[in-house]
Amino acid sequence: MAKPNEKLAKSLAELKKLQTGNEVTVVRTGDLSRTHLKRLVSAGYLKFVLNGWYIQSRPSEQAGDTTAWYTSFWAFCAQYLEERYDKNWCLSPDHSLALHAGDWKVPSQLIARSLKANNSKTDLLYNTSLFSMKLKIPNSNELDVFEGMRVYTIPAALVACGESFFRKNPTEARTILSLVRDASELLGLLLEGEHPVIGGRLVGAFRNIGNHKIADQIIEVMDKAGFTVRESDPFDDQPDYEISLRETSPYVQHIKIMWQNMRDEVISRFPNSPGMPEDINQYLLDVEDVYKTDAYHSLSIEGYQVTEDLIEKVKKGDWDIELNEEDKKEANALAARGYYQAFQKVKASIEKILNEENSGVVVNKNHREWHRELFIPSVDAGIIEVKDLAGYRRSPVYIRGSMHVPMNRDAVLDSMLALFELLENESEPSVRSVLGHFIFVFIHPYMDGNGRMGRFLMNAMLASGGYPWTVIPMERREQYMAALEKASTKQEIVEFVDLLAELVQKVIDGEPEAKLKEE
Repeated sequence: MAKPNEKLAKSLAELKKLQTGNEVTVVRTGDLSRTHLKRLVSAGYLKFVLNGWYIQSRPSEQAGDTTAWYTSFWAFCAQYLEERYDKNWCLSPDHSLALHAGDWKVPSQLIARSLKANNSKTDLLYNTSLFSMKLKIPNSNELDVFEGMRVYTIPAALVACGESFFRKNPTEARTILSLVRDASELLGLLLEGEHPVIGGRLVGAFRNIGNHKIADQIIEVMDKAGFTVRESDPFDDQPDYEISLRETSPYVQHIKIMWQNMRDEVISRFPNSPGMPEDINQYLLDVEDVYKTDAYHSLSIEGYQVTEDLIEKVKKGDWDIELNEEDKKEANALAARGYYQAFQKVKASIEKILNEENSGVVVNKNHREWHRELFIPSVDAGIIEVKDLAGYRRSPVYIRGSMHVPMNRDAVLDSMLALFELLENESEPSVRSVLGHFIFVFIHPYMDGNGRMGRFLMNAMLASGGYPWTVIPMERREQYMAALEKASTKQEIVEFVDLLAELVQKVIDGEPEAKLKEE
């Protein structure tokens, strides 16, 4: 008789057959036998969603852990909607525009349309739901497909969405409007549907972002067709910055608009720059002095268990993966050693910044080396391959417990180039520090190490304004992660600014909150 572990292995082998590359695995009842389903659910490899539907999960997940669901959300909804309505469905205009703008965060309720629907709500995991509306969907030439999701094209969605989309989602709306190249993309739909009111709203929206050419074209053509267009601005505010009308990447445009939207909040709430230090050597000594505390808290935030003894051990080099098998296996030691090596590279970058090199240029040149040093010990131990450290990620990545879904891997390079352009051109060190950190983790350019890298980048940018190295305490982890989540999913940066501002001010006042703790 087969042992329990042998039976589980057999079920896992059947689950493996359903997997396709790096794609999320969604399992339906008919995909596996009842015995395999029951065994895999019991062992934690599958999570029940609703009758007949499961998603892949990990046995290590704790009760209430949302990671597996948020990771699977879009793939699940795409397959579920396809199963119910074949190809006769699409997302609402508002959700379509969000995806076109590169916003893949998990919504509390996803709205889809289909003539086969019955205006019903399907409750999903963790207070999310899917609402299927009985409505006609656009013609095939007005539909796109992204990652399995059927969506309106940009012109069709702009004509079909309501005024509230512009007010509630100004960053996404302005991002989308900036991608429209010519009024002809919209005029056919406006004239065919006889939509002078919608035309007036779009005229006002384009005028709001500074695209007077398209605004004037819509008025002129609709006027000649006999429609009276009354211009109305659907946004609640006017941007006090220029929006590039030449940018073709929605991800890059989204980042640039977020930066401009959040910039004033940072400047108004952050401590004034102390000015560049006169004694650069002393500043660097102070950075070195804070290393142990910083390593303890930064690694602890990421879930590693570190102690002062471990930190001191790797700092002194009393650590050998070639001769000491325990060191080779010890994930905490590998992470601590990598952190020490990366910290030294960051300190070298800070020295360049203190010598008045452009901080954005310095970090652009050096950040890949920081990241490599974080994981070189794991390469030496044979845990990861050196090719995995070559460049940015080439696969999807998800953040544990977060509704924010980092951008498509194909958009990472352009987005990082945009981030460093913003850093290089930004005049305020406080903005470089806060938004540099936030945008870096918003992009999530690496498969691992993004949090540590974001905090390294923050401190390099703090140095560019003479601010002291600042540690984010492990005790503030929940507040820190919640503030990042709010900034990522709701475009609200105030809580993140206030947290960093408070911590920086305490260090300036000589009363840093973060202390080294030995466990």
